[in-house]
Amino acid sequence: MRNRTLFFLVCLFAAAMSLFADQPSKPKSAVLDEQVAALLSKMTIEEKVGQMTQVTIDVVAKNDRAAGGWQYLDPEKLRNAIIKYNVGSILNVAGSAYTIDNWHAIITQIQDVATKQTRLKIPIIYGIDAVHGANYTIDATIFPQNLAMASTWNIELMKKSGEITAHEVRASGIPWNFNPVLDIGRQPLWPRLFETFGEDPHLASVMGVAYVKGLEGEDNDIGRRDKVAACLKHYLGYSFPISGKDRTPAYIPEYLLREKFVPSFETAIDAGAHTVMVNSSEINGVPVHASHYYLTELLREQLGFKGFVVSDWADIINLYARDKVAATPKDAVRQAVMAGVDMSMVPLDFSFYDHLVDLVREGSVLMSRIDEAVGRILRVKLELGLFDSAYPDKKLKEEFASQTSQNFALQAARESIVLLKNQDNLLPLAKSKKILVTGPTATKLASLNGGWTITWQGNDESLYPKNKDNVLQAIEKKFGKANVSYVPGTKFTEEIDIAAAAQAAAQADVVVLCLGEDAYCETPGNINDLTLPAAQVNLVNAIHATGKPLVVLLAEGRPRIIRDIVDKAPAIVAAFLPGMEGGTAIAEVLAGEVNPSGKLPITYPKHVNDFTLYDHKFSEHSSAFQAYDPQFPFGHGLSYTTFSYSDLTLQKTKIRLGEELKVDVTLKNTGIRAGQEVVQLYLTDLVASVTPSMKRLKGFQKIELAPGESTKISFILHQDDLSFIGRDNKPVVEPGEFKVAIKDLSQVFMLE
Repeated sequence: MRNRTLFFLVCLFAAAMSLFADQPSKPKSAVLDEQVAALLSKMTIEEKVGQMTQVTIDVVAKNDRAAGGWQYLDPEKLRNAIIKYNVGSILNVAGSAYTIDNWHAIITQIQDVATKQTRLKIPIIYGIDAVHGANYTIDATIFPQNLAMASTWNIELMKKSGEITAHEVRASGIPWNFNPVLDIGRQPLWPRLFETFGEDPHLASVMGVAYVKGLEGEDNDIGRRDKVAACLKHYLGYSFPISGKDRTPAYIPEYLLREKFVPSFETAIDAGAHTVMVNSSEINGVPVHASHYYLTELLREQLGFKGFVVSDWADIINLYARDKVAATPKDAVRQAVMAGVDMSMVPLDFSFYDHLVDLVREGSVLMSRIDEAVGRILRVKLELGLFDSAYPDKKLKEEFASQTSQNFALQAARESIVLLKNQDNLLPLAKSKKILVTGPTATKLASLNGGWTITWQGNDESLYPKNKDNVLQAIEKKFGKANVSYVPGTKFTEEIDIAAAAQAAAQADVVVLCLGEDAYCETPGNINDLTLPAAQVNLVNAIHATGKPLVVLLAEGRPRIIRDIVDKAPAIVAAFLPGMEGGTAIAEVLAGEVNPSGKLPITYPKHVNDFTLYDHKFSEHSSAFQAYDPQFPFGHGLSYTTFSYSDLTLQKTKIRLGEELKVDVTLKNTGIRAGQEVVQLYLTDLVASVTPSMKRLKGFQKIELAPGESTKISFILHQDDLSFIGRDNKPVVEPGEFKVAIKDLSQVFMLE
């Protein structure tokens, strides 16, 4: 009887399983929809508005932390934020970076309150500006800043930086990274230029997508324990202020906005990025935080963004306090939420929460809009796996800042360095050379890293790791202390002992002048003049007068004007902001152990009032009086070897709409050293209904060749590559002649 019963149960189970197998499993998206709907149905108005509220850690922290010390949270402040105000997100650091163990303690304490002491146990989503590595976790792997990463033109390195950053941010217990910056850097005065991928939409789009996939994974499965949600910023047009000052107005025609500033965001949205942060300023008199057109019609209806939108720091209250488009703080909240902001980075109080609860109760903001915003936030929290485990995964600590990761950061630093000038092959330097090192960036790691490094401004040298070499230390290690002398010469804007530096130069074979900028970020980095400060120019002049050859090394976040010293320096090296490994990489390049391969992702201007960019119009290059005449052009960068280009061929000379076009070119290393070359393909629409650019970058490949080696390189041009924004502000492809150019070679084809 027992066997018969067992047999019956087995058959019943098999039948049930067969029936279950026949039922199609629900798509993950549908399951998420049901989970979000179930949560929303249980939530009060206050709980929903709380999810839309983000405060900085200062609001819940004890305020007695010394720089570099352990950060403690205030339990009562924390409970007040999460239980009374139902806050759904916290961000930032209070002061300076924390250890990974401190982060674990902070995140654990926060999630203990959120997931154990609240009614619905909804976890907090913590956000951080990890813009060049996990820069707010002590001893993390720190990469070059974005402008320097763009100088590598290496897509795989860009993706790898995202992967490593994701791992180390998630290892810190944080699931959300406020990066990549997809603003297009077309205003060189702007103090956040170094956070961009440069002036070209194609280069920025390709690098941005690679980084998003590094952060989120190829399948955007951010629930994996070593992935984080990306945040595209600062949507839209933030980087083009007419004054060059941070958070000041931009005036951008719709045509230009769509042609230059939309593509990098569009491609990253298509790549699956989960969140977007809003431009802090305004376009054509309309603050983006209050623009339904930018945040809903363009972003969601046209570009197809599905994730959630977070404001930037205090920018909703700024609609009232600064921008004067709202008569009251309460109306500022109404405008922003109805425009399309889902989460407010308040960040220092609970005013947004109070105002929005009132607005909902009085009917000025519809509950449907609240449910829409909160649903988007909850969905990302679910996708991140926070409802399953909101706590740090301590196993990830085992690979935190591994030697392999550090090696990738070093390789990125090496490839980011751009050799701008090398007259008579002054570089590389023989190891036996007697070298004088001088200048304000020689001994400062801050000048190699810039803002968002350990602290917001990145300028507290005392907090930088002692096991990373500045430029002077790296040169001493590479060439031997006995061969290297050092005299400061100047600070950034103040002379110290220029005469002593000139005297020391007389005893040296070559002088490495380390010029550039101190670290800065955002508004404190505003300047009125791109010219290199006079103190540094005076140092160059004094050293030049000694007759000794000069190597000028530029460590800077934007291109400072060097017109008056270019002819005095046989060799010029641009390092931009190469990160913690930058000193080592620079020394390796100077010594010839690394062959420089970086290319400029920006036009390096020659004059303070000439910001003509590489993709200028024909009218901007019509005569000697009207010409593209930069100090160094976009895409420029020398090598210790030489390359030749030949046999540029087009698969067809006539194509039809929708057809692809294959382009081939042969590259040969004609020098005596192995080296990498960035092959750049440019396209010109020779006649168009909107005045065309003289050329636009449409493809690039980074190729490594041994001496004497050659290879054929192929590109495929698609219909989108031939398009431009037409007079109706929509993409259009027009029949006619197009020119393909690679280096000094060009061919013309006809689109019928």
